Amino acid sequence: MIGRLYNVVIDCPDPRGLAGFYSELLGMPIVSDSEDWVVISDASGRVGFQQAPGLREPRWPDPERPQQLHFDVMVDDVDAAEAKVLALGAKRLPGEGEDFRVYADPANHPFCLVWKN
Repeated sequence: MIGRLYNVVIDCPDPRGLAGFYSELLGMPIVSDSEDWVVISDASGRVGFQQAPGLREPRWPDPERPQQLHFDVMVDDVDAAEAKVLALGAKRLPGEGEDFRVYADPANHPFCLVWKN
């Protein structure tokens, strides 16, 4: 091993807004907050949100605007979770499988709600 994962970092135009979205989605509190850098964290890990002016947002499933990275979020009840993420500002995107549905966060990064069948 060379090192350990410290942060997963997402570039976005509004770090506070996107950190608030993922804080609610993942139940991870905001632990660091400045204008251009916000971190959510708990015992499971850390996610940083970095201001990126002029960022070309992803557009699922357009290969000219790729997703760059995405979260798979495990849920017990996908319908209840869907209602909550939509209320937080997510939007449903095309694409789903037997055990996942695709959404976009408020900055248009795709993420999936995943459940066990």
